[in-house]
Amino acid sequence: MTQMPSAIPSEESDAELEREAQSAPSIYEKYFEFSPDAIVVTDQDGYICQINPQCLQLFGYLSDEMIGQKIEILVPERFRSRHPAHREHFQGDPHMRPMGVGLELFARRKDGSEFPADILISPIETADGRLVLAVVRDVSERKRAEEAVRVSQELKAERLYLEEELRTEYSFEEIVGKSAVLRRVLKEVETVAPTDATALIEGETGTGKELIARAIHHLSPRRERTFVKLNCSAIPLGLLESELFGHEKGAFTGAIAQRIGRLELAHGGTLFLDEVGDLPLELQPKLLRALQEKEIERLGGRRTITVDTRLIAATNRDLASMVKEGQFRSDLYYRLRVFPILIPPLRERREDIPLLVNYFVAKHARRMNRRIESVPSEVMNALIKWQWPGNVRELENFIERAVILSKGPALRAPLAELEMHEESVASDTDSALETAEREHILRVLRECDGVIGGAGGAASRLGLKRTTLNSKLKKLGIERDAYSQTVKHGSH
Repeated sequence: MTQMPSAIPSEESDAELEREAQSAPSIYEKYFEFSPDAIVVTDQDGYICQINPQCLQLFGYLSDEMIGQKIEILVPERFRSRHPAHREHFQGDPHMRPMGVGLELFARRKDGSEFPADILISPIETADGRLVLAVVRDVSERKRAEEAVRVSQELKAERLYLEEELRTEYSFEEIVGKSAVLRRVLKEVETVAPTDATALIEGETGTGKELIARAIHHLSPRRERTFVKLNCSAIPLGLLESELFGHEKGAFTGAIAQRIGRLELAHGGTLFLDEVGDLPLELQPKLLRALQEKEIERLGGRRTITVDTRLIAATNRDLASMVKEGQFRSDLYYRLRVFPILIPPLRERREDIPLLVNYFVAKHARRMNRRIESVPSEVMNALIKWQWPGNVRELENFIERAVILSKGPALRAPLAELEMHEESVASDTDSALETAEREHILRVLRECDGVIGGAGGAASRLGLKRTTLNSKLKKLGIERDAYSQTVKHGSH
């Protein structure tokens, strides 16, 4: 049986207990009967010779079922082979024996259930010879309390760890690179961060717009308050207004409780609106009002709520073109674009790729408990030359995959995937060009009322021979029906 430190369950010392048992049997009997703890007495061979009522109640036996049985019936089977070793403490010269041994182990009830127990084992001298007295206390409640404390401490430590990871992951210093274009971006971040100005971060997908937004927040006076993120393209249209502004209970079907919106959650801090180009037109005036007046109303509510929230927006779309096409409000666009920051794509800062590769290799190798000491030159050169249409995010995903594949100290990168992807990109580009060419030819044919040949025909306007244009029509699958609604009797 595993032996661990234990609290002594009885207030009386072992010596006092033994003296009372020897000199005053009546006191011994009273203690035996009225003790709040279970008491079981055995002879030196481990046979039970006396028990108190609390023992019967704790273990679920009748008196006749315990008297004369080995003490091991109260011990789980997996411990029984080791249990007799405890009797060695009570052999030999009585003056050389310890007066008591405290144990913390498991006990077994009649029904087979187990419970953690504190057990005090002590020798006693009686007129009938030397006996062993064991005082047993069920410590299940204490164990549950200790476990609750342990879990609470683990959760607290985990929360502190995650908060530290968050600060490390998104701090300004973790933006990797030394290129001139990246240094320009970081200078702009340092310039705008101390202010409360609205910033619009523009750039292709995967360039790290959220990382820049978090850097602005962490360098601002609002760094101790909340950074709240909302991806406008990831929330269904019907829920986006509620996510932004919140709602009152009963505001719409399913609104069973009040909900605080992201603008209100970010009060005193920063709200990061990612993919702001996907914000529906009908919500744009409400967001503009919140920015200008610093006031909102929850859906279904009548109370005006003041919010002090700094907004940082990001998009990979051309908002200026969307404004011209009526897909985005001009007043909101100019309100967001107080301080624009353009993040360059990875292909425009190739000198940063080796730094990023080494950073991601170390990051993912550490996470996977791998030891990768080098990146072969041919691998690094291939990574530098690749266009990375998915930018830094694509690079990180590729490096993570390479770390998984690497079994030795050198990074093993699946470069063939890049070649296959390059062919796929080229194919997609060819397809896009073909589609554009088809639409252009159709438009010219319709403008020429379907006439192909002649001075005013489509071939002449396209700068092609009539036979060449006919070949293209066949290749592009353009049938006469596609432009026949306006066809007159022209040459074909």
